[in-house]
Amino acid sequence: MSVVKIITLVGESEKSWEEATHNVIAEAQKTLRGITRIGVSEFDVRMKDDKVDMYRVRAEVSFRVER
Repeated sequence: MSVVKIITLVGESEKSWEEATHNVIAEAQKTLRGITRIGVSEFDVRMKDDKVDMYRVRAEVSFRVER
């Protein structure tokens, strides 16, 4: 039997949503073990002076709870 925990992370990039997603994955892998799934649930942008300043993704990271 296993237990899975889900957390939400927000990744950012000045270039693209794809890079923002890669940033979430890289950051999650630094501190979490047993990642089973990362699903992007939302895309948005931060605006500054009527221009896109930052691409952002909200992602759910699932990982096994260690016992």
